[in-house]
Amino acid sequence: MPEIAKESPEALRAEAAAEWQQFCDKLKAAGDILLRPEAPTSDIDRAEGLRYLARITRLSLQLCFEHADPDFPSMLHAWNETTKAGSDNPDNLYLSATVAGNRKYRLRGHRGTAPGLRFSTFANRYASGAGMVQTGSLRAKDMTFAADGTFEVVVSREPQPGNWLALVDDSGLLTVRQTFTDRKSETAASISIEQIDGPAAPKLLTLKRTRQLLKGALGYLNHVTLKHADKVAWFQARPNTLHLQEQTPFREEGGDPRTQYMHGYWTLGADEMLVLETPVPGCDAWNFQLNNYWMESLDYRYYPICVNSHGAKYNADGSLTLVVGARNPGYGNFLDTAGHLSGMMMLRWTGAKTHPVPRVRLCPLR
Repeated sequence: MPEIAKESPEALRAEAAAEWQQFCDKLKAAGDILLRPEAPTSDIDRAEGLRYLARITRLSLQLCFEHADPDFPSMLHAWNETTKAGSDNPDNLYLSATVAGNRKYRLRGHRGTAPGLRFSTFANRYASGAGMVQTGSLRAKDMTFAADGTFEVVVSREPQPGNWLALVDDSGLLTVRQTFTDRKSETAASISIEQIDGPAAPKLLTLKRTRQLLKGALGYLNHVTLKHADKVAWFQARPNTLHLQEQTPFREEGGDPRTQYMHGYWTLGADEMLVLETPVPGCDAWNFQLNNYWMESLDYRYYPICVNSHGAKYNADGSLTLVVGARNPGYGNFLDTAGHLSGMMMLRWTGAKTHPVPRVRLCPLR
């Protein structure tokens, strides 16, 4: 029998209302990133800053309330066309599910045609200074598929026959990363997840649990926004170049361990363009993209803000010329700044043995 509350109805209602009010009061503090002295002040940057906060708030609540039960996991398409952060890759489709290391799960799906497909599990070890640690990995090239493209994967601590993805005691997250070269013609894999031999129904929600979930949403929101704002500030002090960075921070945020990431901050006058020139190493995949100040990819649905090996025009010697500007100068691979005068940019080399850093020049836009 549930315990009968002894407080008055008014007091019980006030307690619940107070939880929400405290959440809203603390949520206001996230807006301080808009006040940072390095934040650009153009209309589009300020508007996108407000939208960015709204988007991350929405995602934080989704993660903590609707997709946080390891007994009843579900695949969340967290980073997508309208929820973005951390230089999200326009060539990727990201899925994630909350799991626990002492459970056993089954993934089912259909392969699709995306060239890249990788399953991973992670443990959150920030408290120990290790960050987000990969605890299991399974790539499509190492999997077995049925003749019709369907597959199953068992996710557990103990090795299993067939397709198996490892968990450890403190694993808490399962991710699926699909990488495309031509999103218009390639088909995403369909994937579902279920716990094996789990309970029949979720635990009923309690006020104590809701309080924890609200706290978790605030923690996630603040972690994402502050981490990315601090990162941008470093690159703003070193504009219009790409930096070959130490990769540990990317690993700690769940980045692909086979990818070399290069960030940079671009800033242009209205009649200027950025020209990047680079050889292309032998690699499984590469891409280059433009982001806004908030580290959101620009709107790749409607503007040419990214390029990869499928759509790129190569020079006669196999090298690349990338041109960033407000209008197409008629040569190289043009990337549209989509109404922005500054923002972040990223180049990825995946599965490459060498990692050339492009030469970057600021030029008049003719």
